Amino acid sequence: MADYDYDVLVIGSGPGGYVAAIRAAQLGLKTACVESRETLGGTCLNVGCIPSKALLHASELYEEAHSGALAKFGINIAGATLDLDQMHAEKALAVKELTGGIAFLFKKNKVEWLKGRAAFTSADTVVIAGQSVRAKNIVIATGSSVTPLPGVEVDQKVVVDSTGALALPKVPQHLVVIGGGIIGLELGSVWLRLGAKVTVVEYLDQIMPGMDGEVRKEAAKIFKKQGFEFKTSTKVTGVAVKGGKATVTVEPAAGGAGETLSADAVLVSIGRRPNTDGLSLDKAGLAVNARGQIEIAHDFRTAVPGIWAIGDVVPGPMLAHKAEDEGIAVAENIAGLTGIVNHDVIPSVAYTHPEIAGVGLTEEAAKERGEIKVGKFPFAGNSRAKTNRDTDGFVKVIADAKTDRVLGVHIISSLAGTMIAQAAQAMEFGATSEDIAYTCHAHPTHSEALKEAAMGVRGKAIHI
Repeated sequence: MADYDYDVLVIGSGPGGYVAAIRAAQLGLKTACVESRETLGGTCLNVGCIPSKALLHASELYEEAHSGALAKFGINIAGATLDLDQMHAEKALAVKELTGGIAFLFKKNKVEWLKGRAAFTSADTVVIAGQSVRAKNIVIATGSSVTPLPGVEVDQKVVVDSTGALALPKVPQHLVVIGGGIIGLELGSVWLRLGAKVTVVEYLDQIMPGMDGEVRKEAAKIFKKQGFEFKTSTKVTGVAVKGGKATVTVEPAAGGAGETLSADAVLVSIGRRPNTDGLSLDKAGLAVNARGQIEIAHDFRTAVPGIWAIGDVVPGPMLAHKAEDEGIAVAENIAGLTGIVNHDVIPSVAYTHPEIAGVGLTEEAAKERGEIKVGKFPFAGNSRAKTNRDTDGFVKVIADAKTDRVLGVHIISSLAGTMIAQAAQAMEFGATSEDIAYTCHAHPTHSEALKEAAMGVRGKAIHI
């Protein structure tokens, strides 16, 4: 009998875990993946990235058809109505197709799915549904869950978290979103477009914490035009539910007179926390840091030999694509290869409309490190954006003043999430703003705005 049941045991089948399992299997390692859900894919595919994008897309189509926005293009649609049940059904179909796709890939690559929750009994052994399993390498990829707001009970009916906000059975007349981060704004966008009044309560003085300051201000202007109501520098002191309605009590973050908001639904969206409860990490000799994360070395090793960790459960941005890259890298490191993730070049995207994307340093962070030059180009000067009547936003390129190396790129545009990939790839190769500026971009495309912003770093932009 072999010393180990598996070469690699991955705990969690989210974007980091399932990718790590598949890559490990591709490299010839006997691999299993532990997952307690009925479907694979973790939060992202089941109740996160994928279903939210399905509703974002569907709600954009509804708004276009319902609002008369297409009339200027000679497209007149009368009597467009909302079938929310069908919208939810199409969302569910997309989730089913993608989670089923992972199950297929597991079979194709001979990854064994162990159903249940894993808890360590020693540094190389876990118990799953009463079965003890020993592995030479164990990868913790348990992801994250919604951070609760103390004193506020989520009932998934009136007071919901991001999962509940994806499944509201009817459009609320008034939705209060607690937290002005990406998740709250995306889900708020869905229900705003479908007819709800949306009020966002944010403790800080601006929405979208962590993003470039100029981007945050411009985004707030755009969202206000769309109908969002923002209460910044405001804290929630209580939420009471009675008769299917909620009363949200708020007051200035700095202190002062409070007020109450009446709402049909309240979305608690103040962040996420690592999932380590129930893992019995202490029995493996592991502990978490002050933020509940598992500390790792650059190659994703934990302090205990043979145990690795990736994704939301370790320090860094809680992003699916970051976890995926780490999943590939950790599998390659386990196999004796060299797996690397450049954590300085991880793009972030808010899938609002327009989308908001950034990679690298914000202007504020870049200035703290030294002298910089900034090029900026508005989509109002971009020919394709003009013809599409899609001119909200801009591209900003931040470069080192001496070396011209690109330090950060930030985009507000309907296509920002796609456009940011070029910026990330350029930065991965150590590009200068001149490298981007002298790369021929197809005309007419939104991407020309990135070229012009890069030209603007050295004062050479043409169409402004």
